[in-house]
Amino acid sequence: MYKAQTRGISVTVMPRFVEEESSPAESRYFFAYTVEIVNNGSEQVQLRSRHWRIVDGRGETQEVRGAGVVGKQPVLEPGESFSYTSGCPLTTPDGLMAGSYTMATHGGESFEAEIPAFSLDSPHVRRSVH
Repeated sequence: MYKAQTRGISVTVMPRFVEEESSPAESRYFFAYTVEIVNNGSEQVQLRSRHWRIVDGRGETQEVRGAGVVGKQPVLEPGESFSYTSGCPLTTPDGLMAGSYTMATHGGESFEAEIPAFSLDSPHVRRSVH
């Protein structure tokens, strides 16, 4: 489990490798991740957009930006939470994801809530110890 907190917004991520959606022989590795966003602050916030940096096992980076998450732009009152699960295909058996959510307060102020960096690891990674 990976966790970050920004201005009272807690973001927790739990990644997992999805064997049944993967095909190592075809360099296709699929990872799912569940995100929980909790408003521990004192004001209402809305998740407006997301920004992901995805780095594969070769160090190649792709950036993904878009409105909301899983088609939603949830509004969180103080003490409320929102969870969703999404996925990420890679052509390598491991990688890394990190990013941020653009949040807006009820008063219209925007800020970036950190999504903690988390590793995507499959059992197909070859590691060597020197």
